[in-house]
Amino acid sequence: MKIVTGAGLLAVSAVMIAGCHGGESTAPTVVQTMQARVVESRQQQAPLNLRSTGTIHAKETAIVSAQVMGRIQQVLVREGDSVRAGQTLAVLDDAGLRASADQAQAAVKAAQGEQAAAQTDARLAASTLQRYRQLEAEKSVSPQEMDEVARRAEASSARLDAVRAQADAAKAQERGAHTMLGYTRLAAPFSGVVTARTADPGTMAMPGVPLLQVDRAGALELQATVDESAIGAIHKGMKTQVAIDGAGSASFTGTVAEIDAAADPASHSFLVKIALPSSSQLRAGMYGTAEFANGVRQAILIPRSAVVFRGSLACVYVLDSRGIAQLRYLTLGAGQGDQVEVLSGISAGEKLVDAPSDRDLAGKRIEVQP
Repeated sequence: MKIVTGAGLLAVSAVMIAGCHGGESTAPTVVQTMQARVVESRQQQAPLNLRSTGTIHAKETAIVSAQVMGRIQQVLVREGDSVRAGQTLAVLDDAGLRASADQAQAAVKAAQGEQAAAQTDARLAASTLQRYRQLEAEKSVSPQEMDEVARRAEASSARLDAVRAQADAAKAQERGAHTMLGYTRLAAPFSGVVTARTADPGTMAMPGVPLLQVDRAGALELQATVDESAIGAIHKGMKTQVAIDGAGSASFTGTVAEIDAAADPASHSFLVKIALPSSSQLRAGMYGTAEFANGVRQAILIPRSAVVFRGSLACVYVLDSRGIAQLRYLTLGAGQGDQVEVLSGISAGEKLVDAPSDRDLAGKRIEVQP
């Protein structure tokens, strides 16, 4: 038997393969062609922005708390309720303070009675003294009698002064008791909206412990924190674009109204208050982001319409030199109108499929749609 070596085996295999495929030709791969609009990534100047996050607050906020200790009888409002200035928000148990007020009122009446009696005695003593002076001029009374009448007149006058002082003290005590009684009704300091409620009927109210929070009705402001390294680029009156998460895609133009004079020593940041325009979309407590212009830079921008998402990943269809679409993943930056910045994934001047929607265009030749 003849043994075929490795080189001979390779030659025989080549002959067999050639024989098996004799007369057949290899068909070229067919690439599907689809029509689509095409856009181009462009490098252009973009604003260099400082971004800062914060929360919307009312320009004025009041924390309503009790000034006297007492059990809460009623809480007449809930979070979200609109209130007017002076409206009663909560009522405390006033039994003890009302008793004190009644007692003070009774003391005033008693003091007024004593004052009336003292005034009568003083008038009588004064008239008696006047008659005795006339008799003294006529030498009809002794000096001893005259001294006794004069001393009684002085004592009556001193007693009247003391009773008047007691009456004034009783009236002051009555006013204080009624003032304390008034503290059992907690009123709104101004017209606005109740934004927090931390007490319910039956709870013991303590002086200084917050029960309700009321935000003044009117314009709102975004309170954002800015790092101390960037605060030099911000000044009062500066315009800034504000995006509010709860307002969807709406953007608002705010104005820097106030910058804290000192930085927070813990975070090394400044609190910046940005006045916002009036809008029914804005509510206190919403989260927002402010962008402060700080010069320009070079950036690659593409139309938002060219971006598609695969799960949470942004990508685009990029055309190669033959017009074949390839799916490429991107890292996106901030949006600028109908454009969006690309931080990584493509270069300037590349052609992209516009508005691909949910079509799978990877590996397909794109014919430019007019």
